[in-house]
Amino acid sequence: MRFGVTGHRILPPAIVDHVVDHWRRVLPAGTRLHGVSNLADGADQLFATQILAAGGTLEVVLPCEGYAGSLIADDSRARFEDLRRAAVTVITMPYPEPSEHAFLAAGQALVERCDHLFAVWDGRPARGLGGTADIVAYARARGLPVTVLWLDGVLRA
Repeated sequence: MRFGVTGHRILPPAIVDHVVDHWRRVLPAGTRLHGVSNLADGADQLFATQILAAGGTLEVVLPCEGYAGSLIADDSRARFEDLRRAAVTVITMPYPEPSEHAFLAAGQALVERCDHLFAVWDGRPARGLGGTADIVAYARARGLPVTVLWLDGVLRA
């Protein structure tokens, strides 16, 4: 079973605790576990870290060359590099720099490489092309099972 993730880049602490607890309960441990992530800040890196901590393998789909430069914080860029090095496969979409089209293409490619998608998503429309809502809609249109992880009443920044 190949699990993928899409989600917001900035997560409230209550959401972080909620999703990590969920993943610890439902994801198989060891080599049967395979995760696919775009390695963005927030949900993507959190998921990738959980996959590796559980002994699984990580596949990465990057939106473009130089993607790390688009990450929000220095610690996110450092974590990105560590996770990218730990991945068994890294695919880079054919875009020279970050753009909404690159993010959409990478999200769609991620969906096409997994059997189940976790969406760390508040249920609101995407703030730009290729956002979480767009990737969830693409997965659902393909008939892919999607588990939305969020808590009622929690707002994102």
